[in-house]
Amino acid sequence: MNAPPQELLHRTYKEGFHDDIKPIHQVPKGASHEVIDYMCDVKGEPDWMRAFRHRSLDLFHKQPLPDWLPGLRDLDYDAITYYVSPVEKSARKWEDVPEEIRRTYDKLGIAKEEQKLLGGLGAQIDSEMAYHNIQETLAKKGVVFLSCDEGMKQYPEIFREHFAKAIPPEDNKFAALNSAFWSGGSFVYIPKGVKCDVPLSVYFRINAEQFGQFERTLIVVDDDAFCHYVEGCSAPIYTTHSLHAAVVEIFVKDRARCRYTTIQNWSTDVYNLVTKRSFLYKNAVMEWVDGNLGSKRTVKYPSCYMLGEGAHGEVLSLASADKGMWQDAGAKMVFFAPNCTGRINSKSLSGHGGRSSYRGLVQVRNEAKNCRIQVNCDALILDDKSRSDTYPTMEVDGDLVTVEHEASVSNVSEEQLFYLMSRGIKKEDAYSMIVNGFIEPIVKELPMEFAVEINRLINLQMEGSVG
Repeated sequence: MNAPPQELLHRTYKEGFHDDIKPIHQVPKGASHEVIDYMCDVKGEPDWMRAFRHRSLDLFHKQPLPDWLPGLRDLDYDAITYYVSPVEKSARKWEDVPEEIRRTYDKLGIAKEEQKLLGGLGAQIDSEMAYHNIQETLAKKGVVFLSCDEGMKQYPEIFREHFAKAIPPEDNKFAALNSAFWSGGSFVYIPKGVKCDVPLSVYFRINAEQFGQFERTLIVVDDDAFCHYVEGCSAPIYTTHSLHAAVVEIFVKDRARCRYTTIQNWSTDVYNLVTKRSFLYKNAVMEWVDGNLGSKRTVKYPSCYMLGEGAHGEVLSLASADKGMWQDAGAKMVFFAPNCTGRINSKSLSGHGGRSSYRGLVQVRNEAKNCRIQVNCDALILDDKSRSDTYPTMEVDGDLVTVEHEASVSNVSEEQLFYLMSRGIKKEDAYSMIVNGFIEPIVKELPMEFAVEINRLINLQMEGSVG
């Protein structure tokens, strides 16, 4: 697939700028054990983490790509830089962030976000967090919101109890790569009974060229607690490829609830290969709200593992594939306990020759009696050059289980346009109304500023689709 012309990307992708930010630490290209030793020395990590990283790199080199995962064979791992840091440590005050990095985030509008009612804000550029802060009222309640590196040092017992337990390096090739080179990301702990009603927000920015960003996010929501975590992502436009391979592990304890909202808007030279998984205990609730609107290739399936009776998991997913993009997104629901429920609602758009795929797994173990899962995947194809595919897998071993699956593929028909135009609506507006109505079930679950941005990006993608 050919990438979109650079002038078109610069016109439509406002986040595609590049800033001249000089790194303090930068390693040679290539995934090597020498790079790991350098990172561990710079970060001052304990011996157990150094050993974990080395073992993970060995696993990465041994693990093949799955046969069912095309489109990644031309990724050159030796051309990637695995650690670039423009800061020595994360700042707690915005004015302490280096000026050239503040300018980058000012262009992205991130500094303004802190002025809104956020519980906490983090900003990562390349391999490290440049800024991380939390409201004093939440800190007094015992809420922990740190970079993952700081979480490992300041809360070693909680960190080690949960780190790599939901997603071990053996899980898949890119989880192993992240485990070897992870840096940055967030460590969140919500104490028992604490409701963190205002979102904790983090923005991940790639600035370096031919770079690999491997943030690691670990969230623990203790009994009867609540957390809403929001993240956004972007990168400059280059003629070379970059790699984003994050790992997100979430533990939702008894009767707790967590909502994780993502809007990933990478440039089309980024391979976005992410592993996200949550463990749900008794009567816990996990909600993934997942938006994918950029990248050359996205592979991402947020997962819910129902470990406790009465748990409920939801994945609301939106993937939009424009020219040169292939979005392979979906969800996984795995039931280990009885009386659990789950819902997957996946929407995809394909335009200007883009390709979107829903790939999902529903797995009900024998001991998971009386469970119910509903899957809806709907695709809207905007022209005759684009493509959409659905790959659902359902493995049901238990009794008294209800599994519902519904899928649809459609396009914007001339009949729909004619009906709206006959009511005095312009063709372009009618087209926009149909598309916005299609994605509305997902967009309404987003915070307001994210919903506005989603609609802006979708409208940009539709330009030229109306004949």
